[in-house]
Amino acid sequence: MEIYIDSANIEEIRAAKELAILDGVTTNPTILSKQELEPKQILKKINDLIIGKVWYQVSSEKAEDMIHEALDICEVLDRPVIKLPMSIESLNACKALSNQGIETNMTLVFSVSQAILAAKVGAAYVSPYVGRVNDTGWSGYQLIHEIVTVFSRQEFETKVIGASLRGSHDIVEMAMLGAKAVTMPYKVLMELLHHPMTEIGRSQFHRDWIDYQERLRTR
Repeated sequence: MEIYIDSANIEEIRAAKELAILDGVTTNPTILSKQELEPKQILKKINDLIIGKVWYQVSSEKAEDMIHEALDICEVLDRPVIKLPMSIESLNACKALSNQGIETNMTLVFSVSQAILAAKVGAAYVSPYVGRVNDTGWSGYQLIHEIVTVFSRQEFETKVIGASLRGSHDIVEMAMLGAKAVTMPYKVLMELLHHPMTEIGRSQFHRDWIDYQERLRTR
């Protein structure tokens, strides 16, 4: 399963990189808007920092403008993934970019039908927003399950990437449901590492080793 951090904070990304499991960095207009630099400058810094894919979401609304914006961004990225918010214009842009060999992600996917359309135009990824679906009273997990099932039965190559994930339990569910990728905030990524019983065990081993060494010295 591919693991991405959803961030444009260089310090967070640098810390996440140290885990040696990161497949790349995803961004969106909201995340980039929290930074002081221009988007291309931020993305270039991220690109130079990591070995992996860097995802950028277009802000244009017309297919022709989306394509132009995407190609401009691709100039500064080694392994770009262009995010397109679900719409008719995005489907057209997705088809054109995919035909040029550029990986695309159809984002803001909230139904199986939207996911099917994205797969048909060659999207490399679709992003069902698990947390936001849950917020509406529906099941984000069920949506993931249905999309994964349809893609498998239809033999679509498009990967499902779980988005809007709010806890380590969401990541486990995505893996169990067959999502091929996940993206999450830095805080959630760090949650994957920790368990109270692990910390208790580490402390016990450390104390026992110190006591053992002390006994050896005092023989």
